[in-house]
Order: sequence, then C-alpha cells, then structure tokens
Amino acid sequence: MPTQSAPPELAEIAPKLVELTNEVLFGDVWERPGLSPRDRSLVTVSVLAALYRGEQLGYHLGVALDNGLSVEELSEAITHLAFYAGWPNAMTAITQLKKIADERNA
Repeated sequence: MPTQSAPPELAEIAPKLVELTNEVLFGDVWERPGLSPRDRSLVTVSVLAALYRGEQLGYHLGVALDNGLSVEELSEAITHLAFYAGWPNAMTAITQLKKIADERNA
C-alpha cells in the first residue's frame, strides 16, 4: 500500500483523478524499485521547484523530509537549481522549505 495518497476530499469532484493518483502514481510509479523513495523525492522536489509549481511543492518537501532527505540537502538542491531554473523559483522553494522546517522544529 502506498504511503502517499491524494486528498480524499477531492474524490467528491474528481474520483477518477484521485483513483489514478493513488493507484498509478503513488501505488505504482513511486513504488518501482529503480529509485529509492528518497531519490524520487529529490527528483520530484527539484522538478516542482524548477517549474514553479508551488502548490504541490510544499507537500512534496514534507514527503522528502519523511523520506530521509535533510533540510541541508534540500537547501543545497534548491541553491543548485537557482542557476538552472531561475532565482525566483529557488527563492520560492527555499521559503517553503524554511516554513516546513520551522513547523517541524516547533
């Protein structure tokens, strides 16, 4: 059973999207043996930050921490991204990471 899932309340308006998210994305793709959950999180966070997908980024930063990435490692990845994906993207991502890290340390 996947450790992640789509918000169940979304099934009220998009049941198929929630089903596909849970069964295909989190139940199949995230569970494939080719990459560890930690590595998948690093890839996912990097792409979301690079593409300026802030709404999903916060959730996946939390998952990345749960999957064993440290705040320092995520910070380093985001700093590296700044030069390839743009400063605003990196600043948005690092702001979200700080908020999540602060909440977890509170």
